Amino acid sequence: MSTLSNIPPQAVLPLSAYDREALRRAAARADQRLLEADFSRARDKRAVLSTIARSFALPAHFGHNLDALYDSVTDLEPPGDAEQPGFLVFLENLPDTADFDSKARDALLDVFRDAADFFFDRKTAFRVFYSVCAPAR
Repeated sequence: MSTLSNIPPQAVLPLSAYDREALRRAAARADQRLLEADFSRARDKRAVLSTIARSFALPAHFGHNLDALYDSVTDLEPPGDAEQPGFLVFLENLPDTADFDSKARDALLDVFRDAADFFFDRKTAFRVFYSVCAPAR
């Protein structure tokens, strides 16, 4: 049984509950498109959105706001020849700062939840795993 078969096809979940490498291997076996962003250097919303734009190779016209993020993410295409089309997304080390607090993080994750619903309606898996960087002291 695949690691992914135990996870709903539309999910936004904390990465800490899963084995990252096992997820990567399962996604590769299922020909799922892998999207990864590491926010280790991000401290605010602008840096978070810039990191996503760069990491996901979003188009140059990406507007660097949450509405534009939704539009750009839902424009992404899964591998065309995949038996089970889908995406596996890692959002690692999301900041926990005064300029990107839990409210901002929840708003960002809501965009990914909405994208997961969008893809689910199109019979395409969209699984997101995230982690949060401990706040700097």
